Amino acid sequence: MSPQSESHRDVEERDPLRLVLSIGAGATLPEEASPTSLGFKAWNLARMAAMGLPVPPAFVIGTGWCGREAPDPCLWQQALQRLERESGLGFGDARRPLLLSVRSGAPVSMPGMMDTLLDIGLTEATLPGLVRLTGNPRLAWDAYRRLIAGYGEAVAAIDGRHFEADLDAVRGDGDEHELDFAALRDIAKRHLATYAREAGEAFPQDPQVQLRAAIAAVFTSWYGDKARAYRELYELPASPGTAVTVQRMVFGNAGGMSGAGVGFTRDPSSGEPSPWVDFLFNAQGEDVVSGRRRVQSHEELAAVAPQFWETLLETMARLEQGFGDMQDFEFTVQDGQLYLLQTRDGKRTPQAAARIALDLCDQGLIPQRIALERTRGLDARALAVRRLVSEAGRPVESLARATSAAGGVVCGEIALDEAQVRARKEAGASVVLVRRDAETRDLPALHLADGLLTQRGARTSHAAVVARQLGKVCLVGCDSLTIDEADRSLSIGGLALQEGDPLTLDGNEGALYAGAAQVREQVPQDLLERLERLRHEPH
Repeated sequence: MSPQSESHRDVEERDPLRLVLSIGAGATLPEEASPTSLGFKAWNLARMAAMGLPVPPAFVIGTGWCGREAPDPCLWQQALQRLERESGLGFGDARRPLLLSVRSGAPVSMPGMMDTLLDIGLTEATLPGLVRLTGNPRLAWDAYRRLIAGYGEAVAAIDGRHFEADLDAVRGDGDEHELDFAALRDIAKRHLATYAREAGEAFPQDPQVQLRAAIAAVFTSWYGDKARAYRELYELPASPGTAVTVQRMVFGNAGGMSGAGVGFTRDPSSGEPSPWVDFLFNAQGEDVVSGRRRVQSHEELAAVAPQFWETLLETMARLEQGFGDMQDFEFTVQDGQLYLLQTRDGKRTPQAAARIALDLCDQGLIPQRIALERTRGLDARALAVRRLVSEAGRPVESLARATSAAGGVVCGEIALDEAQVRARKEAGASVVLVRRDAETRDLPALHLADGLLTQRGARTSHAAVVARQLGKVCLVGCDSLTIDEADRSLSIGGLALQEGDPLTLDGNEGALYAGAAQVREQVPQDLLERLERLRHEPH
């Protein structure tokens, strides 16, 4: 053993937060491991693996390394070698390449606030090996162009719009998921040129360099603007930082019965015991959660792949039984095989929090004391829901429809960026933030605004999850919305509107209305009665 390795081991023995541990079948966690030392993402991956659920093997670099000098690669070599043995692949092997994802994972869930990098280890030398291994050149070139763009944004700090411009130049008005390998190869070549131009150096072709930089970037993202803003908003401490999970890649972009999805085991807006799942065929996970793509709903997935849908329903039931709460989980399907990439207690509205706790208690999944803890402070005021009121019984004609990510009704002035939101809120106005995409970089504006409307994005995107947690009305994926940022104007359903014009969002029905509609508050009496019974039952 080298002196460097010995020093790392000594540090780990002194500080249980500075762990490097394997996750997967047969891997065991030492007693000193905890959500604080591993982050909840890795901790829950280990729990899912112990439950026998399909989790790609991984290793985690503990939170104790966050904020320190970038750890030496010797630190994770043993864990990486285990991944190679389990997969029968080699990291950097030109014939049978192992590709990796590198993800953040703090002790407290911070959805979308830190960086994720996919397809680490793909280079000009390993790409032909991936083609031979999979028999799928489209997959290989799609993964490569994704890696260059993702690495460029997270590591080289290149504005993602440069890579989006490359993509738009090739796909035009078409769907990128329908591009063939030649078009994706063209995009990859354009991305390489963009990277070299914007970074001032060539994209790295050494897998070890990629991995080390990716790990460092994820640690660094803990101190980024988005993560800082989120911690300030929720008064979270900066210590102990984030862990980094390095996991074998599985490919939702393998074509056929492959894809990526995000699911909630129950409706996080109302708490109804029905799943919420957004899915994209032939895609990777960031396509769903980034807020930049339109997705398919679980109804479409169930219709197209009924057998897989049954498997997913069974998996959701096992997650709730194992974790004792409604779960927000991410998954990938590769050639029909389900893989779980993470799970966490799902963000929810106050109404959903009450119903879910009550239902889980009735089902015997949580004891009464836990249900009481989860519903403490929920009263009539907290549970009140705003609903649209028609005038004199006449129906109000909507401008357009969109997908509801959080219920309620809000009327406010249109604002297109944080500066306008802040200015109008300081003037005492109610404000609706209107954006092309539902992205987490809009967190400061979203915190101030009273509602969010987006042209693209999914109800399970990170920004929609945060909006729901903040209690904001949120509509996403409004197909008839177009935005002219230069002119500070927009069009909805053919109606031209200017920034500052009033707009009403109905998150209960997924509808938009011109002007300020009448609303009233409605208290769910049945829910209040169930809470009262819970609180007065002997325990």
